[in-house]
Amino acid sequence: KAFKVKWLYECFGISKQAYYKRKRVSKAKEKHSQIIKDLIKPIRHSMPRYGGEKLLLDIKDQLKANNIKIGRDKFLNFLRINHMQVPKTKRCFITTDSNHSFRKEPNLIKDFIPTKPEQAFVCDITYIKIENDYAYLALVTDLYSKKIMGYKLDNNMKVQLVKDALEMAVNNRIYKNEKVIHHSDRGLQYCCPDFKLFAQNLGMICSNTQNSDPYENAVAERINGILKYEFGLIRNIPSLNIAQKMLHEAVFTYNNKRRHYSLK
Repeated sequence: KAFKVKWLYECFGISKQAYYKRKRVSKAKEKHSQIIKDLIKPIRHSMPRYGGEKLLLDIKDQLKANNIKIGRDKFLNFLRINHMQVPKTKRCFITTDSNHSFRKEPNLIKDFIPTKPEQAFVCDITYIKIENDYAYLALVTDLYSKKIMGYKLDNNMKVQLVKDALEMAVNNRIYKNEKVIHHSDRGLQYCCPDFKLFAQNLGMICSNTQNSDPYENAVAERINGILKYEFGLIRNIPSLNIAQKMLHEAVFTYNNKRRHYSLK
């Protein structure tokens, strides 16, 4: 056997030392690859669509502890080779009914740059697929911190849905000494007098988008997508009760564990 190995070295012009060095390097790469996969697995379990660059930032300390050096581009290529990239998806369901005669308030966050939490809340309604039907999710997010302050999931889009979400947000406030801009799209639920009076009594200053451009409420739209696509709420969920439990866990993870680039 030793003679055959020696013969192979000579045939390919490779020294014995080089052969075993390559073998050690190959084994080390396999070991490092498995370590990286093991570090990614629990994060992707709780956040299935968590981005690659954020994954790398989250595990960099553990990589360093295992003497693994890998840059951003190499890491993203690792995800691609191992079929661990997140596929792109599209939104295809409309929940905004802006065909009404209620007054639409001016857009107060168009040129507004928040400097601290709880100066402005951005709000929206999205859908969750439940068996052969839909449930509807109202969210209230702090524009500065991107923290989800309030939410409500129910099987209808009545005004009470957005009222309950806003009431939770107000109860979760820390800084309660000033009014807050409440920004939303021009949907019926947000523009009706019933909700406006409710919001104003809670210390809100109502603000609405002026057109159908999603960029006018971009942060709220983004949060919808994160919860659905990164946390699995886009799936067909067996029941409203299960969806509510999944939502509760998703919001907790989003608020406490998920990395936010905008906050560095």
